[in-house]
Amino acid sequence: MTGPVVVTDIARADAAIAEALGVRGVATVHEAMGRTGLVGPGIRPIQTDVRVAGTAVTVLSWPGDNLMIHAAIEQCRDGDLLVVATTSPSSDGAFGDLFATALKARGVRGLVTTTGVRDTADLREMGFPVWAGAVHAQGTVKATPGSVNVPIVVAGATVRPGDVVIADDDGVVVVPRERAAAVLSAADARVAKETADREAYGSGAELSLDRKGLRPLLAELGVEYVTQTQYEARGDGHA
Repeated sequence: MTGPVVVTDIARADAAIAEALGVRGVATVHEAMGRTGLVGPGIRPIQTDVRVAGTAVTVLSWPGDNLMIHAAIEQCRDGDLLVVATTSPSSDGAFGDLFATALKARGVRGLVTTTGVRDTADLREMGFPVWAGAVHAQGTVKATPGSVNVPIVVAGATVRPGDVVIADDDGVVVVPRERAAAVLSAADARVAKETADREAYGSGAELSLDRKGLRPLLAELGVEYVTQTQYEARGDGHA
């Protein structure tokens, strides 16, 4: 099927796993997945100190047209996160506080969009978090068909309906639905390791060079330890 569609019965990642991944955060989950799944840095939060996670309801819209966001609201349920992309780049303000009001009433956790958003002060005041490609008051029309709950690409990352999307101050990361449980286990292991590292560094007991075994690598790469006198004698410090 290649025409415009609204898919109504998507499979979603387990809600408890999605929530747990959200607690771990974008950077930890990205690293736990082998440094994959990260949305490009052009998608930025309009607020600070907020971390959310949810299962993706996806929208593919025409540039400058928000018709399919209206259609997508009906497909959203508690624990979802709306993810919007357009068929070609668009910074128009396709989303504002009225959409957020409707989505919040359905338990939607937030929005990730490649488009622009507006009413940003209102969105922050009402506690509806957004990660967007732009902030722009330019209005949109409702005239062109698109699709809901199909795979889309958001700043280089593929998002499929039902995938887990985590968003915080560091950006946005996407976890494929079928890998969510395994990624959570890997993220938990990373959290445990980082907790031990943090305790070691905080106590002054170890340096990261030693704890991570990096001294041999420095030597292998030809990095020398010299005194300032030795350095200056070799002429390395002069233009």
